[in-house]
Amino acid sequence: MHWLDWTIVAAYLVYIVYDGLRLTKKSNEIEGYFLASRSLPWWAVGLSVMATQLSAITLVGTTGQAYSDGMRFIQFYFGLPFAMVILCVTAVPFFYRAKVFTAYEYLERRFDSKTRSLTSFFFLVSRGLSCGVIVAAPSVVLSLVLGWNEVTTILVMGLTTTVYTMFGGVQAVTWTDVKQMVVVFAGMAIILFIIIGQLPSGVFLGEAMSLAGAVGRLKTVDTSFNLNETYTLWSGLIGGLFLMLAYFGCDQSQVQRFLTAKSVAEGRTSLLMSAFIKIPMQILILFIGVSVFMFYQYKQPPLLFKADDRARVEQQSEYKVLNSEYEQAFLARKEAAMNLVYANQDANAEKGAQAKQDFAARNQEMNGIRQQAIALVEKTTGKKFNDVNYVFPTFVTTYAPAGVIGLIIAAIFAAAMSSISAELASLSTATVIDFYRRHYRKDAPDSHYLNVSKIATGLWGIFACVVALYAGRLGSLIEVVNKFGSYFYGSLLGVFVLAIGTKRATGNGAFFGLLAGIATVAVVGNLTKISFLWYNVVGCVAVVAVGMLISLVETKRV
Repeated sequence: MHWLDWTIVAAYLVYIVYDGLRLTKKSNEIEGYFLASRSLPWWAVGLSVMATQLSAITLVGTTGQAYSDGMRFIQFYFGLPFAMVILCVTAVPFFYRAKVFTAYEYLERRFDSKTRSLTSFFFLVSRGLSCGVIVAAPSVVLSLVLGWNEVTTILVMGLTTTVYTMFGGVQAVTWTDVKQMVVVFAGMAIILFIIIGQLPSGVFLGEAMSLAGAVGRLKTVDTSFNLNETYTLWSGLIGGLFLMLAYFGCDQSQVQRFLTAKSVAEGRTSLLMSAFIKIPMQILILFIGVSVFMFYQYKQPPLLFKADDRARVEQQSEYKVLNSEYEQAFLARKEAAMNLVYANQDANAEKGAQAKQDFAARNQEMNGIRQQAIALVEKTTGKKFNDVNYVFPTFVTTYAPAGVIGLIIAAIFAAAMSSISAELASLSTATVIDFYRRHYRKDAPDSHYLNVSKIATGLWGIFACVVALYAGRLGSLIEVVNKFGSYFYGSLLGVFVLAIGTKRATGNGAFFGLLAGIATVAVVGNLTKISFLWYNVVGCVAVVAVGMLISLVETKRV
């Protein structure tokens, strides 16, 4: 990178760490450290909620997802507004008035300690895995920009953020979130302007979008009811609803956000803010990924975006042949793309239909050659290959001007640091409150619990780094993080449905119902091809069904 880019990145990260620590108040008290003394304004909490979700995964993974698969991913969020309205009526006032540090404390009051501990344990597992994926996302950028290997980049980002989180409270995390959201929005707007500005002379945005539409990149709604298809209207409305209810209502990383608000009303407003801004923001990010696809109709994209794996095969004669074929296929696609643009400008329907068909065929030819190159890499390395997470960073570092690269990289790093620190804070809170204080040291001064929390943060940071070493090869990071969550979220939601939704549920019903839900999801996930979004429905229904059955049997015996 240019020295100007390095200056921007360094200055921003130094400032964000300094300012976050400067704004930390009462970090020597448990409530101040974990919940910011319940004193934050709704708009800061709302931006923090969005920032915790955003992370570098959204900027890196979602744009890459849109490049390869189009706008269909937006259906994932169709259940979000409905979930937020439900939670504003139920979870926010419930948890806020309960005066709890974690969502799982209430489960002991309602059921028993074993249900609280088991639910918190499954949260720790799911969130620990997801945190590892979040660490992996900025490592993609660092490895590309600096030429470092993945292990080095993961340790640099993961451990640096872990150290910062150990000394900052949730108040520092929240105000860091606010600032990084401003940088992220500015960065997205600038990069979109750059992409549009580099389209060929005579090709306007609408005409370039027709190219994306010709190969299905602009399709946003799939009304088919197919449980095996991940992104459909129904999986988003139903599976997404259950996922969002579980994530925002049962996941400590989110519950801890709205518990920092000044009042129930401000907690509700913060969630509603996220509900109605999140989808437009995701559309913008997805459109940036589609715009990168449009850009690469006129500039040849790499055959493989992941540079280190590409370096292992690029000297092989088979790869050289594929690369030569890829160059020829690109020239053919570029010509077909211009023919389609000209046909659309001439408003000739017959000519346009033929040009669209030819363009789609040329695009498919390029994809076929890419798949052969991917197979060659997997054969050479013996590992699964997926470079979707490298698409956006490659574009930024190759085509963005000096200064802009630094801004985009700063935005990705800031998003990563904010999300990682928020995740680690919630993991530490649950570890200390639900396990250490509950089962080991029930009566100790705040200073003792804060020291233990810092140790827990460090251990979870190391765990996340280990997970990150493997996460990058599992596919699109935005999908990976939600798959991890979906194995657990529906079952966690089921426990809270039993706790809040019915008075007849018992502790044994909730405990064994939770185990049954996790087991059911594991069976469905391994023996069927059902999309992971439906795991949330399966888990919740299984927990409630088994939990109520056991509860009714126990009640009759009494």
